[in-house]
Amino acid sequence: MDSIIELQRQNHEEIERFERALYTLLSRSQPTYESKLLNEHKASQVLDRISSRANALNNLYADGDARKAEIELLSAPQQQNDLSEFYSRLVKIQEHHSKYPDATPGGFDLELAALLEEGNQDGIDEEYEEEDAVALLFSGEEAYGKYVDLYANHTAYNNLKNIGKRLGYLQYLDVLLLAQNGSVHRELPKETRLTKDYESYINTLHTYLLSFTKRTQPLVDVEKTQREAEAEFDSKWEAGEITGWEESNTKTQAATNGTNAGIWCSACHKNYSKQTVYDAHLTSKKHLKATAKQATSDAPPSNPNGVPSAAPHPAHPSSAKSRLRVSALLTHLTTSLLASLAPTINETKSNVERRFSLTAREREQELMEQSKPATQPSNASGQAGQGDEEEEEERIYNPLKLPLGWDGKPIPYWLYKLHGLGVEYRCEICSDHVYMGRKNFDRHFQESRHAFGMRALGLPNTKHFHEITRIEDALSLAEKLKQEGRHEIFEQETMEELEDDEGNVYNRKTYEDLKKQGLI
Repeated sequence: MDSIIELQRQNHEEIERFERALYTLLSRSQPTYESKLLNEHKASQVLDRISSRANALNNLYADGDARKAEIELLSAPQQQNDLSEFYSRLVKIQEHHSKYPDATPGGFDLELAALLEEGNQDGIDEEYEEEDAVALLFSGEEAYGKYVDLYANHTAYNNLKNIGKRLGYLQYLDVLLLAQNGSVHRELPKETRLTKDYESYINTLHTYLLSFTKRTQPLVDVEKTQREAEAEFDSKWEAGEITGWEESNTKTQAATNGTNAGIWCSACHKNYSKQTVYDAHLTSKKHLKATAKQATSDAPPSNPNGVPSAAPHPAHPSSAKSRLRVSALLTHLTTSLLASLAPTINETKSNVERRFSLTAREREQELMEQSKPATQPSNASGQAGQGDEEEEEERIYNPLKLPLGWDGKPIPYWLYKLHGLGVEYRCEICSDHVYMGRKNFDRHFQESRHAFGMRALGLPNTKHFHEITRIEDALSLAEKLKQEGRHEIFEQETMEELEDDEGNVYNRKTYEDLKKQGLI
């Protein structure tokens, strides 16, 4: 058994080295979204290891008796020159290393090196390269966490009862985006939200959004946010601020209590729902016999309040109330998750619209490009390759978040200002997409996103509509061009001048009329 002091020292050392590794990971410049997400997952793993070491260290410090016994064993106050304990432990260490000469204490170093590794090393064949573990967390539709995959939830939503018109996938995404302004699915009637199908649907939606948030935001404490949202819901539920669910709950209780109400016959120990049925059974032989038997016995009626004791109906309102509370809680938690995932849902909507505009061949080519692994350029052998590797490992200082140039380094700030890359240009036709810089803004008028928006408006993407970014301006310009086209035909007939053989000048229409009459 190792010394408790040695275990404490080892945990302190590992925590410090993990903190340095965490700084190294977070200080790296990540040019792509995939590398950034992979780096965040590695940082999350380092944080988990720091937390586990800290808990173990806390338990060691809490064990005061073992620590005190260890210190007393090593100090030996009566015999200052007694080193027997030291030598006995030294002998055990030497025996261990002589018995296991090939054992190296580098397990922690290998673990740390694996976390700090930045991809495939030189000399390793691509066939034997390990598959990206983070990529396995996402489906093909999610595209490494860039988009959400809500097709199954969309189908479950359309299968709910009393929802009216079924929605398309884009309309369903718009409904989820409306959760930023209030509660999600407030467009559904109360009868639909009270069913078990809605409870199952909202539970599935909440489970997926929670899992997606954890996978795409590994450094965010999602559980803490959910606990805060649940505490907020509990306070509102107790205060009665969630009015829609309370009214439905009261209505359910009233209906349940109404089914249990009736006329109780203490002699027959039976409940009758109608007065006519109760009056008819008073003359029956069974009731007369039960009345005579009750008169001879001194036992009181089993339930004088009018509710049969054999049927535990009062438990139903509480169970219905708890079920409605679960549905309301899941709806509130889902709303909080949708608020943080609104940018991702917007990107998903834009991606779906873009894919609708592609042909079947273009979709196949896109899938083939996505399936190809990202090839890394192999370094040349010798010192030149080592120099390139050292340059790649250098940390790029980029506090202003400037764009990267062709050499992978930030462009100069004067060039950034010269091209106006800090100016935002918004295009309403491109679904309010923002373009940074005038050059990117001018180029986007001939790109597929803007062309798809113009086709959706039923307008041609010609040079007349260059610099037009608002839908209203584009429609008004199209109407104006139609009117100018009619005037241009008339002006061409009246304003064009022609000359006859004698040198007389006429407009085109007069010239044609005179020529038809044979006067020219």
